[in-house]
Amino acid sequence: MNAFTDVSFFPRNAKPLTSYRKFWAQRFGTAPFLPMSREEMTQLGWDSCDIILVTGDAYVDHPSFGMAVIGRMLENQGFRVGIIAQPDWQSAEPFKALGKPNLFWGVTAGNMDSMINRYTADRKIRSDDAYTPGNVGGKRPDRAAIVYSQRCREAYPEVPIVLGGIEGSLRRIAHYDYWSDKVRRSIVVDSKCDLLLYGNAERAIVEVAHRLAAREPVQQITDVRGTAFVRRDTPEGWFEIDSTEVDTPGHVDAHVNPYLMVSEQARAQGQSCAREDEAQAKADAENRKVQPLKFVPPQTLDLEPTQMLWERAPAREGAPQTTDPVRAQGRAPTEMLRGKGNFKVPPRERSVVRLPSYEQVKSDPVLYAHANRVLHLETNPGNARALVQAHGEGTTARDVWINPPPIPLTTAEMDHVFDLPYARSPHPSYADEHGSHDDATKIPAWEMIRFSVNIMRGCFGGCTFCSITEHEGRIIQSRSEESIIREVEDIRDKVKGFTGVISDLGGPTANMYRLGCKTPEIEAACRKPSCVYPGICQNLHTDHGPLVKIYRRARGLKGIKKILIGSGLRYD
Repeated sequence: MNAFTDVSFFPRNAKPLTSYRKFWAQRFGTAPFLPMSREEMTQLGWDSCDIILVTGDAYVDHPSFGMAVIGRMLENQGFRVGIIAQPDWQSAEPFKALGKPNLFWGVTAGNMDSMINRYTADRKIRSDDAYTPGNVGGKRPDRAAIVYSQRCREAYPEVPIVLGGIEGSLRRIAHYDYWSDKVRRSIVVDSKCDLLLYGNAERAIVEVAHRLAAREPVQQITDVRGTAFVRRDTPEGWFEIDSTEVDTPGHVDAHVNPYLMVSEQARAQGQSCAREDEAQAKADAENRKVQPLKFVPPQTLDLEPTQMLWERAPAREGAPQTTDPVRAQGRAPTEMLRGKGNFKVPPRERSVVRLPSYEQVKSDPVLYAHANRVLHLETNPGNARALVQAHGEGTTARDVWINPPPIPLTTAEMDHVFDLPYARSPHPSYADEHGSHDDATKIPAWEMIRFSVNIMRGCFGGCTFCSITEHEGRIIQSRSEESIIREVEDIRDKVKGFTGVISDLGGPTANMYRLGCKTPEIEAACRKPSCVYPGICQNLHTDHGPLVKIYRRARGLKGIKKILIGSGLRYD
């Protein structure tokens, strides 16, 4: 087992969440619950909301519910935040319940994709909804993120819409939709939102909120990590890279029978081992061919011979085409390139990878798989490049621009997020006449996490069927031991009905707590999609000592009878 290094304290090149100057409305203080009605706003002394969050879930003020985390984070920054939970989407009137937001709408479908929440795998409508009081189904529309965004635009057309949540995050490029059995456009295009914040959005939402509060137009907020938006052309000074330089699309191989020997597999495919070796040699020769980047410099520049390397070479048959010129802004291209001799590469922070267009991926399964693989390859915040995908042709053509993923939170920032003043219960408006949330008013999702504690985020497993890496990333973000113990004590002392059993002390993968790379340099440079496949990475620290220590300490607290792990555990 490797010697333990606390990767939780790697430096992060990002502005700390607590370093922003508070918005003027901080004078109103902290609300017991974020308001859901005009009456609650009046009790707090508010005449309007700076930000209104619209969600497809019931409002539960608990750190396991995304809208509660975002709402409390924005409140901590000094903003007045209201919540509209599960509104009637048949008209725009319910979206006007709290008035016009001063800064922006925050929209999410909820903790789950609305289609998974509403339909079974057989496409049959579910009769229940764990995120609704009474477990009642039908309280949210199909594709809620799109519908809510449209109603917000209808209610107050001039107010910016910031979309987030799991539904928006996983649909940020053209994607296959199981429910309609076709490839749909990016949700940025379909929802007509101004900004999409994907992944864990605390860092992005705080920056966007303060910039909008400073009266910066939302159309100019194009440099925030973890955001996606629509633009008509590539800005000057950017190097556009064809996605085939990142990953080579090819034919889809038939599934191999694992019970056959290599020679038997070759015969089953009408080949021999010698032919396989010949094919591999041809593939290696093809990979050695240089595929230059596309760079069209300003016409006023006199190019040197080495600069001609950046002229676009003929694309392979079936590969996506790129035609938009890219210009270096303010200085010659050679000053922006890095490297020695004739081999120079553009800076990653000024590079954008052009994916196959929506029109291409919807009709070509190979290019669809290629585009998704490139998306997964560009998920490490340390080296990820921006992505761009064209939607539409002719006068309707526009690009969906996706900035690199957000910088992971430090341990201090994770503690700050989870130490916010959550009420740890559903909003009082859901309670029955006795003030309880049982029976007809019970919210099953809250019951499940009522006595649980989230200790980390992320997963470096890299499973192709899982959304965690695409949403939260593979860099583990861990809370400190003291913060976790404080939350356990808060549950023991403040949560009604606690019997001494913590139902879950974990996260996406509980036993990845405080695991990661040896050094931040290795972490930032790594391009592997998984740290455990096909074998455990030699640069991965795998000491579970800190996790075991937390379990023992929490179990030893007065009033704690049992600590359970109800979340993911990996045995590899």
